[in-house]
Amino acid sequence: MTATDAVAPAVAARLLADAIPYIREFAGRTVVVKYGGNAMGDDETARRFASDIVLMRLVGIDVVVVHGGGPQIDHYLDQLGIESERIDGLRVTDEQTMDIVRMTLTGKVNPELVAAINVHGRYAVGLSGADARMLVVEPLDPRLGFVGEIVSVDPHVIQGILDAGEVPVIAGIGVDDAGRAYNINADTAAAAIAAALGAAKLVYLTNVAGLYRDFPDESSLVSEISIHDARKLLASGAVGTGMIPKVESCIQALEAGVERAHIVDGRRDHVLLLEFFTREGIGTMITGPAA
Repeated sequence: MTATDAVAPAVAARLLADAIPYIREFAGRTVVVKYGGNAMGDDETARRFASDIVLMRLVGIDVVVVHGGGPQIDHYLDQLGIESERIDGLRVTDEQTMDIVRMTLTGKVNPELVAAINVHGRYAVGLSGADARMLVVEPLDPRLGFVGEIVSVDPHVIQGILDAGEVPVIAGIGVDDAGRAYNINADTAAAAIAAALGAAKLVYLTNVAGLYRDFPDESSLVSEISIHDARKLLASGAVGTGMIPKVESCIQALEAGVERAHIVDGRRDHVLLLEFFTREGIGTMITGPAA
């Protein structure tokens, strides 16, 4: 046995011991993790994400996963020769595009995430916001077509899955009063679900390290910011288009009672374990009125 072999178990044991206070803090509490399409990366990234989710569940944290799939939707639209347009970072979704959105999110992305988690056992249950009218919406903007604004959240199905010791994995699709399906920005869906569940924490996994004052200058990464200062940063125009819905959704969730919101790089190895179980500062934390 080499010195490295002898040290590694001791280091691992110390890390586990150091995690005890954080496990105690979150055990029995609900956290919502939004897994962005840009953070999904390759199969290895998905495997690490899945193992993190399972470990969190095993130590008693009630984990809800809400996922996007923008790049995956873009891929299938491109294959079919369908042009995609965005307004203020949101996809213009006509009836044909909505069909592709549903097929991609509920037919590919969601089952693949569920399967990755369930490699470790019977943990994940896949569903969308349209199931049991969990997310009821109305049209957000006539220019956007079938893009919905959430008007109500019914969390009873989610809570039932959590009470059974399982992990809900939710695609960002909602329905209107007539039962028509709508595309929902997954950032917005995650915030609304976190608020409805009274979540302790909302975490956005994306493809950048966090919120920047001057992207992509790494020295301008914001480690912690209040709602007030986040609004000022949005008003200044310094926040990139793709980050705007995330920051706005963090603010909405915090104002609705979620305790903390974070934006972190989901491509980083075991970023959820680092975020929940270590003292190391990861990404950007946005703090609410009571912080």
